[in-house]
Amino acid sequence: MSETKDSPSAVVYLHEVVECMDIPSEEWTAYINRRTGELVDLSDEEMRLAEADEEPEELPDWQDEEVSKAREVLDSEDYLELPDKFEINEYSIIERFCLEVEDPAAREALLRASRGAGAFRRFKEAIHERGLADAWYAYRQHALEEIAAAWLEENGIAFSREKRPPADTAG
Repeated sequence: MSETKDSPSAVVYLHEVVECMDIPSEEWTAYINRRTGELVDLSDEEMRLAEADEEPEELPDWQDEEVSKAREVLDSEDYLELPDKFEINEYSIIERFCLEVEDPAAREALLRASRGAGAFRRFKEAIHERGLADAWYAYRQHALEEIAAAWLEENGIAFSREKRPPADTAG
């Protein structure tokens, strides 16, 4: 069976996709090669250098490799940008978490903390004060996994919810 542009040749690990999607900086973008499952995260600077009409001045080897990878991403239809913070909408995840907290007083306090300017900071303080940090991080992780799984399915990329097995070190 021959591969086409639309048929994946590898199964990706959902937890690795989530890890790439969950980049803490707005200056980075994550991509997946839909055929090979390769995950790549590139900085805005590397993408700008790759898009430039002229060759960049001498770059350190590590950055030259990253710019080459950025060119590969730009030139190939196989790479898709992973969901970004706008598609993830962490505020919506926070709100759903708050609404599922059983204790009415804690639920109301979390909802109040999660509104207005500084909401993310206040929410994090509130979950720690109420001993809900572990529950929040587990809930958030599950929500990100579901977003990633839906996105992978929508794009016809096979995935596994299993953890990547350890590399065979016997040799």
